Amino acid sequence: MRTNQIRTKLAAGQPVINGWLAIPSSYSAEVMGHQGFDSVTIDLQHGMIGIDAALSMFQALSSTPAVPMARVPWNDPAQIMRLLDTGAYGIICPMISTVDDAVSFVSSCRYPPKGQRSFGPARGLLYGGADYYPHADREILTFGMIETRAGLDNLEAILAVEGLDGIYIGPNDLALALGAVPRSESDDPVVKEAVKHICERTKAHGKIAGIFCSSGEAAARRITEGFQIVTPGNEVALMSMAAKAAIAAARGAKAPIAAAGNGY
Repeated sequence: MRTNQIRTKLAAGQPVINGWLAIPSSYSAEVMGHQGFDSVTIDLQHGMIGIDAALSMFQALSSTPAVPMARVPWNDPAQIMRLLDTGAYGIICPMISTVDDAVSFVSSCRYPPKGQRSFGPARGLLYGGADYYPHADREILTFGMIETRAGLDNLEAILAVEGLDGIYIGPNDLALALGAVPRSESDDPVVKEAVKHICERTKAHGKIAGIFCSSGEAAARRITEGFQIVTPGNEVALMSMAAKAAIAAARGAKAPIAAAGNGY
């Protein structure tokens, strides 16, 4: 089976830079996959993407070095299994708030006896290789999103769930849950402390700490804080910032300072 290069980089102590796709386009997926991202996540939760578009995007990413991942709309076994069969090498699942949530999520990603994933890897065989089945449980990554107060309260128990590879922080929903304004790089002390706590406890459990960021600069800061996988904005925000900078340069003006929006 094709090796998951995210695991390889993390095992070598290297941070993973993760791209993020919200536009349902195989062409933009292919372009993003060739820009140097270690992995690229197709967002079916807040992105404008359905399963049919995701299929062509996974196919496009196959022509690039980036590891294909997906964020599912919800902790739905059917959707999770389908995206794995489509070729996702990692799943980010939103709103993991309880141990039961985490157990159900992991189970959907693992074949029996470790889980309940139904057999039928379809395109997973084409991307992963003919020996996909015996090694899928080892290569597929599982990230639960901590973005609710309940998830924060249950963090230790969630982190103890076997087969959960890591935590991906949803900074905007986490801020909302803690009574703050949704902002990826929130300066609210309660949110900042929560983010720090999640990162520290995740790594203490030997698991992967990930977070969505507002820019490359913010992603670099998060790496210095200990995060191992970071997303420096999605393609919508990156495109918007590049366009604004180009327009400002053409007009002889200073480019506006803006952070990548859509910080999930």
